[in-house]
Formats: sequence, C-alpha cells, structure tokens
Amino acid sequence: MMKRIFLAAIVATFAAGSAFAEDTCESKAVGKDGKALAGAAKTSFMKKCKAEACAPKAVSAEGKPLAGAAKNSFMKKCEMGA
Repeated sequence: MMKRIFLAAIVATFAAGSAFAEDTCESKAVGKDGKALAGAAKTSFMKKCKAEACAPKAVSAEGKPLAGAAKNSFMKKCEMGA
C-alpha cells in the first residue's frame, strides 16, 4: 500500500513538472501587440530563441565550454530537438 502511494506521488510530481515546463520558444513567439508572430519575424525569433536555449548547454564532460566543430555539431543537434 505504501509503495502505491509513493509511486502515485512520484507520477503526480512528474506530470505537474512537465505541465509547467511548456514555456517553449513557440509559446514565446508573440509581438509587442500580443499577437502571434508570423512569417519571417517568427522564423527569425524561433532561430534566435533556440540558439539562446542551447548555448548554456554546450559544455564538455569536464564542464568547459565547447568550441569549433564540436560546438557547431552540438548546437545543430540541440536546435533540432529544442
């Protein structure tokens, strides 16, 4: 019985955490007037937003910032999934 309660609490925690984590680049793509961006403005915003989201994650296993081809490869993969 205790295991079920504990498991339910863990599942609820992860469900709530993922619901609050929906602050994506797509949801931030609004203009100053509060309307959703479209066309070239949206494309530009999305590219910049994804790059800014991935840049802090571009570190090696030793904790040093990536550079050169390693950084380019990481950023490309990150931006595709971000």
